Amino acid sequence: MRNPYRTQAVAFFFLLLATLLIVVPVGLVVVIIVQKGLPAVNWTFLSDIPRQGMRAGGIFPAIIGTFYLVSGAILFALPIGLLAAVYLTEYAKDNLLTRIIKLAIVNLAGVPSVVYGLFGLALFVVFFKFGASILSGSLTLGIMILPIIITTSREALESVPASFREVSLSLGVSKWQTIRHIVLPNAIPGILTGTILGLGRAAGETAPILFTVAAFYLPQLPGSVFDQVMALPYHLYVISTQVPNVDEKIRYGTAFVLLALVLFMNLIAIVIRSKFRKKKKW
Repeated sequence: MRNPYRTQAVAFFFLLLATLLIVVPVGLVVVIIVQKGLPAVNWTFLSDIPRQGMRAGGIFPAIIGTFYLVSGAILFALPIGLLAAVYLTEYAKDNLLTRIIKLAIVNLAGVPSVVYGLFGLALFVVFFKFGASILSGSLTLGIMILPIIITTSREALESVPASFREVSLSLGVSKWQTIRHIVLPNAIPGILTGTILGLGRAAGETAPILFTVAAFYLPQLPGSVFDQVMALPYHLYVISTQVPNVDEKIRYGTAFVLLALVLFMNLIAIVIRSKFRKKKKW
């Protein structure tokens, strides 16, 4: 007779092994970036423009450019993604067309970022004639993270108990008021999870901004949404592959700042999410 405790021990071992295979490499990457990049980070590095062919100076324009692009992407994708998730969850009928749309949204989340870059180039840069600009880059990144936000928001809305809706509707409240005052407040933690995932992907992608907005070198900050900008992912790519004789600590310092920026934005969203979770009564 099979020993259930032995089976449980074997299962726990393989689960632990799978966890370590994921956590350990990621942890090593973070440790290496922090160890080699932290010595390069100082006030001059964070607040100055690149100098001497990007072999010296700082990365301030790239930091600001990344912030502009991520902010624009979230401002575009979050409202549209949330409204689409509400419609698919609360209003759309469960039929073949709706199921195909939901499946297509999930599949779009796995499309390579370079495809979104080419799409943004063709639609925003060429067709709408926005040119290589913050607007084109933000819209491209927004479209790229839209499937993630729709999927996670839809799952968050579906996780709200149906009894909440039934009680609200039984009191004579309209469906929209039920969604606005009952469903959405209880789904906010899950919606913020999708926003966090979108922030991380938008801030770290190189291919979409390579086609739509990123500049090799700009010593000044952008003046409008139709200007090009430097961005940390593309700047890291440039100094690592296109500019010879760049000090190693500058490359790792740029990677460290990009990592810290993404973690900082995620931390803010996580704190907000935890506050809403504490208000839950279920």
